[in-house]
Amino acid sequence: MSNFLLMNQVSEAKGALDRLRASMKTSIKGKDDVIEHVLVCLIAGGHLLIEDLPGVGKTTLAYALARSMDCAFSRIQFTSDLLPGDVTGVAIYDETAREFVFKPGPVFASVVLADEINRATPKTQSALLEVMDRARVTVDGVAHAVGAPFMVFATQNPVDYEGTFPLPESQMDRFLMRLQMGYPQPADELDILRIARTSYDAIALTPVVTRAQVLQFQGLTAQVYVEDSVLDYILRLVTATRTEAEFKAGASVRGGLALRTAAQARALLQGRDFVLPDDVVELVTPILAHRLVLARQTSDALEERRVVAGVLKRILAALPLPR
Repeated sequence: MSNFLLMNQVSEAKGALDRLRASMKTSIKGKDDVIEHVLVCLIAGGHLLIEDLPGVGKTTLAYALARSMDCAFSRIQFTSDLLPGDVTGVAIYDETAREFVFKPGPVFASVVLADEINRATPKTQSALLEVMDRARVTVDGVAHAVGAPFMVFATQNPVDYEGTFPLPESQMDRFLMRLQMGYPQPADELDILRIARTSYDAIALTPVVTRAQVLQFQGLTAQVYVEDSVLDYILRLVTATRTEAEFKAGASVRGGLALRTAAQARALLQGRDFVLPDDVVELVTPILAHRLVLARQTSDALEERRVVAGVLKRILAALPLPR
């Protein structure tokens, strides 16, 4: 593809993504950085884990994205008695047809909110592994595609761990990015208080992009140019996490690929057909932090998050940026 044609497509994509960002900002106040990272995750074709306290807008964020894209939204409340079939769907015997017919579960939507995912048992959590990796579920040996685009928003409370089942490292690695919402600034929270709406169901948004456009953006992301020096910088960052004494386990190969793809998505979001080192630096913590395991045990998840972020900051400071 010629550079001229690619730049035209990038320019058109930026205009559409700007509309998508503006639409989400009408419902999500004062969280421009969070919205940008969500859009990076979307056009990179990844899944998102949001760790934060209840009531800070996690569900509203997922719902606003789905409504702004004219995509199906599904919410699954994860509990200890939830079964894998409650997520993926089950085959039910149809007496009229005299055969088993597959009844799709709530995972068959474009944007799936897995609320409090760590409250379900490991068996139920694992029901998401295949669909997050391959965008399909297999029931009774038959594979069923969930369609595209497909994005999982998973949430968990980083403070309340009573009655929960921590996500295994293999499943954490399936999430492209981990974010925190945080409390809004006082002025933004005052705007929220002025709104009469108390439920995300009351959000009225007009779709500003189509499903076909989202798929086009995802395809365009893969065409964003990444110079060898930037790829080498990503490799040095990932390698540094594997030799860091603070970490028991460093970032996986999937982590390095995720950082490259997310950097391409951020470049596209900003209207560029090439990746800058700044794209990588901006995304290192949300992409890599949840893939790293500390060598020493901590009982406080928030403290662990701070330590990991601090080590990543030190690694970034020690590595020179590519020219």
